[in-house]
Amino acid sequence: MELSPPPTRLEAESAALFTTGSLHFLHELISTFDEEVEKILQLRVSRKAHLDLSGELPNFLESTAHIRADPDWRVLPVPPRLQNRHVDIGDMAPCDTARFIRALQSPAQGIQVDFDDGNCPTFHNQIKGIHNVILAVNSRLPGAPHISRAPVLMLRPRAWNMVEHNMMVEGKEAPGPLFDFGLLMYHCGRTLLEHQSGPFFYLSKVESLVEARLWNNIFIWTQQKLGLPLGCIKATVLIENVLATFEMEEILYELREHSAGLNCGIWDYSASFVNKFGHRQDFLLPDRSKYVNMEKRFLRSYMDLLVQTCHRRGALATGGMAAPLLPHRQHTHSYSTVLASVERLKLLEIKAGVDGFMVYDMNLIKSMQELFELHTEGDNQLHRLRDDVSVTPEDLLSMPSGGVTLYGLKYNIAVGVLFINAWLSGKGHFFYRGQVEDSATAEISRSQVWQWIRHQARLEDDSRVVSRQLVTELTKELSTELSRLCPSERTEQRLHTAADMFLEVVLKRHFPEFITSYLNLDHTFLTSQNLREEEKEEAVEIGRQRAKL
Repeated sequence: MELSPPPTRLEAESAALFTTGSLHFLHELISTFDEEVEKILQLRVSRKAHLDLSGELPNFLESTAHIRADPDWRVLPVPPRLQNRHVDIGDMAPCDTARFIRALQSPAQGIQVDFDDGNCPTFHNQIKGIHNVILAVNSRLPGAPHISRAPVLMLRPRAWNMVEHNMMVEGKEAPGPLFDFGLLMYHCGRTLLEHQSGPFFYLSKVESLVEARLWNNIFIWTQQKLGLPLGCIKATVLIENVLATFEMEEILYELREHSAGLNCGIWDYSASFVNKFGHRQDFLLPDRSKYVNMEKRFLRSYMDLLVQTCHRRGALATGGMAAPLLPHRQHTHSYSTVLASVERLKLLEIKAGVDGFMVYDMNLIKSMQELFELHTEGDNQLHRLRDDVSVTPEDLLSMPSGGVTLYGLKYNIAVGVLFINAWLSGKGHFFYRGQVEDSATAEISRSQVWQWIRHQARLEDDSRVVSRQLVTELTKELSTELSRLCPSERTEQRLHTAADMFLEVVLKRHFPEFITSYLNLDHTFLTSQNLREEEKEEAVEIGRQRAKL
């Protein structure tokens, strides 16, 4: 095993993480499952190729019909700390120590401790974030309450598509999720269990029952290695891919000893339609502002089926994240408008039967908890079996109506460019027009631009066709406009690099599967936050030249 030197100023944190015991455990974990990780990634490629070549659409699997037809199996009951998950704080990158402490002090039921969508996985951020979790679990994080009194930690390791560049195991870079999961379990698993506070996980971007089975095998192996009772690990799977929607029961079945339920990941889910079917004209998505809410048939069907599936099997069903930021001044028209909008959309999820959802803005916690208390009874809605629901493949694959607008195109370009800009500065999310934006919203933004170019969508408010030339012009205009606000030449260079990289992604002939995979390819960007000042300038220039290739 080879491990990169720790980032400057984090020697103590690195020493605490990378002990002889933890390194031995990581080596065993990764060498045991690395080949299986490769297989599922290859299976994804094979499955996508089959869909492309055959023209088929996904359907519920005939080979697993017996699992869906069996009325008797259930997941194991979740522990008491997970029975009430009304409001979790989402996109909590734990490397942001101040915000992490505020979340631990909050009245939220849980915290999505995010090493995935809301986090930029620089080595600095991973080490700092995991170390902060260890401190919190051991009640040694200054200002944070004892772990048994804090909101429950739902630990979210990176998805399968991500690798950890700074650790080599048997000649290969370590899978990112195994690096995160291994260190968290080794240092925190037993303590969380002793305080009846875990270990609990979110599993990102799972696409099939085979991937759920792999995670289940990892859980079993880990519990045996660490001497923990079988089934103590509980995991919520984010259903963020259209293919996974057709295997939700099978995913629960594979994880039935370790399942804490399923979650609606609406932004990544919407982007997955472009990922899997973007080359097909009949899957053209309109402006995201016209459809990304649970009132649309394909998203409502997805949520209804998820709730029905979970409750039928005794698992919790959680909704998506409320991304708006409340204005600072209460008792204003803008404050009331934003709050009313969030309440209306979240009430749709509550009435559909979800047991909880996430918010980014901690000022929303109290009002969202009151919404649950007003419209539900008890800790959850497991009693709502949703026997009224009958979802067909046609329901799940029905595309929303609506056109493409110049405003929507510009908005998507801005989100894509600004996300890459945030990533190059070592951040996994940013704020734009009163919303928090992360890799999930960047995914749908850049996916739509790629798709609109591919199908030469016509702007309904402008009459122009979305072309390579138009997108290039609008991206350059945005870059020039935003560069005037840059405080230094270095930040201006980074912004222009981000714009160049965005164009590289959306102008490609073949759709890059994940924007984070693309950004993670060049190790220069992942370490740029921690380079000395002169090295930072060199890294930005390298990135600019790479983006022009």
